[in-house]
Amino acid sequence: MGLALAGVATASGCGSVENAGPPQIDELARPYAAATLGGEVVSLESLRGQVVLLNLWATWCGPCRTETPYLQSLYEEYGEDGFEIVGISMDTRAAADDVAMFVDDYSVTYTILHDPTMEGMELYQVLGLPATFLIDREGVLRWMRYGPISEDDPDFLRALGDVIS
Repeated sequence: MGLALAGVATASGCGSVENAGPPQIDELARPYAAATLGGEVVSLESLRGQVVLLNLWATWCGPCRTETPYLQSLYEEYGEDGFEIVGISMDTRAAADDVAMFVDDYSVTYTILHDPTMEGMELYQVLGLPATFLIDREGVLRWMRYGPISEDDPDFLRALGDVIS
């Protein structure tokens, strides 16, 4: 029992200061990487120079299903302007086929990654899905939403316009 307690104490003391608490607007986005369904690892760092909309979601999440067509339309509209959407599924490892079916059913063409350990939820202090983070070309967090994005959200559209231009 002593070893288990020592492990918990050590693990809780290892968190970095910059990852304490929720992410903050105008700070660098927290380093994060996950794998495609094919196993290729993609990191936020590798996307520097592009505007990134990081969207944490799951196949079982109703609001995620509702916002996916809107996200796809944004990608189609702004993809040629250096806009990348990275949708990261928080589904379990056993649900990889469900994730692939979701991508097909919703005709998603933006980048889909899978984080079955849900590291992104802890890293970005997410309690419920979806959660979305808009990151500028220098890797700075410019806007975030815990919950779905509506198509007429003026704050989101203003933030997107600011970082795309």
